[in-house]
Amino acid sequence: MQKVKMPARDPNIRKKDFKQVNYGYSQCEMLKEAKRCMQCKKPLCIHGCPIGINIPKFIRYLAQNDHKRAAIVLRQKNNLPAVCGRVCQQENQCEKFCILAKRNESVSIGSLERYAADVTAIENSLSSITISKNGIKVAIIGSGPAGLTCGGDLLKMGYDVTVYESLHDAGGVLRYGIPEFRLPKYVLDLELYSLKKLGMKIILNTLIGRTKTVKELFGEEYKALFIATGAGLPVFPKIPGENLNHVYSANEFLVRVHLMHSFNFPHYDTPIYKARNVVVIGGGNTAIDAARTALRLGAESVKVVYRRTENEMPARKEEQVHAKEEGVEFVTLTSPVKFIGNEKRFVKAVECMKIEVGEIDNLGKKYLSKIIGSNYIIETDMVVLALGLNPNPILPSLIEGLIIDNHGHIVTDDSFMTPLPGIFAGGDIVCGTNVIKAMEMGKKAAKAIERYLKKSSK
Repeated sequence: MQKVKMPARDPNIRKKDFKQVNYGYSQCEMLKEAKRCMQCKKPLCIHGCPIGINIPKFIRYLAQNDHKRAAIVLRQKNNLPAVCGRVCQQENQCEKFCILAKRNESVSIGSLERYAADVTAIENSLSSITISKNGIKVAIIGSGPAGLTCGGDLLKMGYDVTVYESLHDAGGVLRYGIPEFRLPKYVLDLELYSLKKLGMKIILNTLIGRTKTVKELFGEEYKALFIATGAGLPVFPKIPGENLNHVYSANEFLVRVHLMHSFNFPHYDTPIYKARNVVVIGGGNTAIDAARTALRLGAESVKVVYRRTENEMPARKEEQVHAKEEGVEFVTLTSPVKFIGNEKRFVKAVECMKIEVGEIDNLGKKYLSKIIGSNYIIETDMVVLALGLNPNPILPSLIEGLIIDNHGHIVTDDSFMTPLPGIFAGGDIVCGTNVIKAMEMGKKAAKAIERYLKKSSK
């Protein structure tokens, strides 16, 4: 039996707005897909899940049309199932290890997770969790996936958790870095509501290190801190012209679109430049998000320029397919060497060179080399750079005693604790990662914090 395809909106319609692309399964579609699961005696899918969800169990409940119990199973391990059902790279994790993938198509675990989370969102399946409070206070610095996961797990262990966020809304990359058409903000808000109902306190507009110091936090009787401030420093290609006007970093572009309500385009007059011909440099999810966002803001032509082949793009295959359906063009085995500006220093073109693929290196990747004399020009009036992010340097620079490596990451031991007793760190600030890997680190850090606090209390 073939996988039940996730229904999606018509690309010719959806590319003109910021409404969610995938509809989600109907009850009939959910039941049909859930019954494909073979309920293996040794479910490898669980080992492929970074946060250890009991996948066969929640799918078994769905196959019985018991979405409430399915959601309870999900939330035993996952504090953000509606988010993960939309943005987690299941195809490279749990679904990759599904036994059906050997001969057919794997079970659509992510789509089933989304269904269970969505159907029970208002019912708040976290309310079924019984908590014995211990009165011990822990502070989480940063409200992205690592911080929310760590905080959620500590709440379930009985700790009094307060999350401090420097911006005016919680969610981190989930709110500011992922477009509305892929992760609607009402979905994130419902997840936050569930965590607040569980007891999480979220304090906004508070920059730890400035608004409130670490010393002051410990003075307020917090017994441990978890730093999860993420990655917010964009990587630039270091080529001529990168400082021209209308050359954006992808995180600046996506955050600006969110903050200026450009997802309501054209009803809002915002300072988002409405380009006609956009070039996005990069091949990850952020690059695809930026390209599809530019299209929705009215661009007539959007090209994604990537130095490797399409098959090697780290972006999710589903997002690549959606982007192509909407009209985004992929220009592969190509690298920019120069951004060209007009007399007023606005970008007008990208000079590129073709890439030649060589032998495989020690890391398992093929050597790349630029083909001399292959230079050509792509005309554009806006460039978006999606080449990755380095850790946010603000907080580490404000806490004396932290050790930072050459890439700007906070150095921790195997238990995620920094050299400062009681101060832990995880997520992008420790190691560049993705949403689900950040959540995995958050879960492991929560267990480490519990061990530390129990040991300290003796």
